Amino acid sequence: MSNNGEGPIGRLLVPRGLYARAALILFLPVVVVTLVVSVMFLQRHFDGVTRQMSSSMAHELAFVASVVEEADTPDEARRAGLAVAAPLELRLELPVEPLPDDQRRFYDFSGRIVIEVLRDTLPQILSIDLASNDKRVSVALQGEAGPFGLSFDRRRVSASNPHQLLVLMVVTSLLMTGIATIFLRNQLRPIRRLALAAEEYGKGRMVPYRPSGAVEVRSAGTAFLDMRNRLERQNEQRKLMMSGISHDLRTPLTRLRLSLSMISPEMPPDAEEIAAMEADIAEMSRMVDGFLDYAREEAQEHQAEPLVAADFLETIVTDGQRAGQQVRLVRFEGDADGMAMFRPDMLRRALENLIGNAVRYGSRAELDAALGPRSLRIGVEDDGPGIPEDSLEMAMRPFTRLDPARRRSSAQGAGLGLAIAADVARAHGGQLRLGRGPRLGGLRAEIVIPR
Repeated sequence: MSNNGEGPIGRLLVPRGLYARAALILFLPVVVVTLVVSVMFLQRHFDGVTRQMSSSMAHELAFVASVVEEADTPDEARRAGLAVAAPLELRLELPVEPLPDDQRRFYDFSGRIVIEVLRDTLPQILSIDLASNDKRVSVALQGEAGPFGLSFDRRRVSASNPHQLLVLMVVTSLLMTGIATIFLRNQLRPIRRLALAAEEYGKGRMVPYRPSGAVEVRSAGTAFLDMRNRLERQNEQRKLMMSGISHDLRTPLTRLRLSLSMISPEMPPDAEEIAAMEADIAEMSRMVDGFLDYAREEAQEHQAEPLVAADFLETIVTDGQRAGQQVRLVRFEGDADGMAMFRPDMLRRALENLIGNAVRYGSRAELDAALGPRSLRIGVEDDGPGIPEDSLEMAMRPFTRLDPARRRSSAQGAGLGLAIAADVARAHGGQLRLGRGPRLGGLRAEIVIPR
């Protein structure tokens, strides 16, 4: 059986739209609870009031009946009864023909209580008529001079104007329903805008969208914008990568083609030419590796795991030193055994790129880190020429090389080191910050990610 109301019965009973379903969830319990409470209240209230009023009326009827029964003749009974019935707003009839049985209309629920109370209080009652005239009550009693009747206004034994409470309840419910409908529409409008933006983006069109509404809707909208921006950035990066591949590989391929064109059986290549061609092949290999590292997405699919941050950094520094790089960890602030959540493969690639840039453009690299209660900050600093202040943002773009501060050499890659580090930081929900190093005076790159 389907759990989302999409079964055969659900399609008939549950609306398909979000607005209609939200309204159903909001209004149906309110209506049911209001009806149940109203019915219970009205029943108990009007039953109690009717029973009390009928009891008081029964005592008045008993008093008039006692006066009538004390008379010796029918004429005296009529005069004495009228004398006491008139001030009590009772109508006396003597003699009267009693009905064979009590009469009330089928929908007169309070009439059942009136008959019950009057008969319990006055055993001499012969019949009670509530059906002939719904505005009056006629009671036939047995007296010494024969049956006589007393009639009075029905309002004296039943709670009057019950419709006022019902009308007030209905009007109030309609008013509150209108207010709730307006509020619900305002709350669902941001969801509709988010759905429209997602639908348009699925069709290849970007429409302006700004997160609004409740906290959960804002969170979903912000996540959608982050996803859309990340996809757009990846598409742009792929375009740049393709253009970078065609541009950067053209030069070494041209040199290789010229070198090969000059080779002949009569003139074999010398050692210097072979070394130059091997250098071109090594340069193209480094470029391709950089392109693959930048385009690789498998590592981003790995889940973050808790690791000891200090040990992780020590491992990276040790591996760099084994590779002949002048790198060391100068300071670690915070708990040395503290854990942080990150993807080790991705973060290792980013730090190795930063360290590689540092030792390429300077003579050494120094790492420092701080493990705070909410974030992990890792800094890589070199003693190279650094990057001008107005070029820091441009330096994090892929396939960007800054001249003359960081002149391209044969050992340089494809201009992707900082771009890869920035993408890794963003994938962890953090950021990459560039600036001037306070210790060594060169470039300082900081990766800050949530802990």
